Amino acid sequence: MAITAGMVKELREMTGAGMMDCKKALNETNGDMDAAVEFLRKNGQAKAEKKASRIAAEGIVRIAIENDKKAAIVEVNSETDFVAKNEKFQTYVEKVAKQALASTSVDIDAFMDEAWMEDSSKTVKDSLVEQVAVIGENLKIRRFEKIEAPNGCVVDYIHGGGRIGVVVAVESEVVNDAVKEAARNLCMQIAALNPKYVSRDEISAEYIAHEKEILRAQIMNDPKESQKPEKVINGMIEGRVNKELKEICLVDQIYVKAEDGKQTVAKYLEQVSKEAGATVKIEKFVRFETGEGLEKKNEDFAAEVAAQMNQ
Repeated sequence: MAITAGMVKELREMTGAGMMDCKKALNETNGDMDAAVEFLRKNGQAKAEKKASRIAAEGIVRIAIENDKKAAIVEVNSETDFVAKNEKFQTYVEKVAKQALASTSVDIDAFMDEAWMEDSSKTVKDSLVEQVAVIGENLKIRRFEKIEAPNGCVVDYIHGGGRIGVVVAVESEVVNDAVKEAARNLCMQIAALNPKYVSRDEISAEYIAHEKEILRAQIMNDPKESQKPEKVINGMIEGRVNKELKEICLVDQIYVKAEDGKQTVAKYLEQVSKEAGATVKIEKFVRFETGEGLEKKNEDFAAEVAAQMNQ
């Protein structure tokens, strides 16, 4: 029976196995789809199938940098923290980061369909399926982002062995060790305090208006505050919005290493710029925290081992 590309694609979607493995299975079973699935299961290539529904909310973040000018940050998830600490898994994630650095893809779906750098006969998805078979847990390449600094440098920071990863793009005519150290200090600031924006310039007027609307509703629902004069209420709203912006905007935050406990990140950058003899500006940052927004399973290690043994 002639094996078509459509049959190979269907088998890949059913099992998660690699393209060449699927083609071989179909050839071995004369195109019988059910028999091909069984063939792959017996040979270990379809291990991903029964693991794909399991929650992968652990894992690590890794960053790849090229010439201090561009970087890629990736998050790859595993089911357990035990696997996240596995050297084989960590080496694989580093390869994924290098793949992302060289990639021209703009979304994760296109990225997964790219040719794997280490073996162009496979896709990135194929490489992941192979890792699932080797490691024995559901794994997921969740996201990636690239960042460049053609007129400065990029600096990275990994916290907690990969629990949090931060990369910062700095614009500066002078790029020396002091500037890089300052950027790394701000990477640590971002890791610790999790700002959402570099500055207020990035925040839309719609967002501010929406926050004010919510605050006004909260005040109007308070029996005491709602009785205050309109001018006072408007002042309260402005004050609360400003307090929130100081928390979510990097340059408005108090610099974590400030000796006086008052210096903002903006003032710290002014100090760094003066010492460097050039304006040092944070253009962009990316912060990934492993598993953020994902549901995590609650199984103890003994139960996990027992579950693995009973598969």
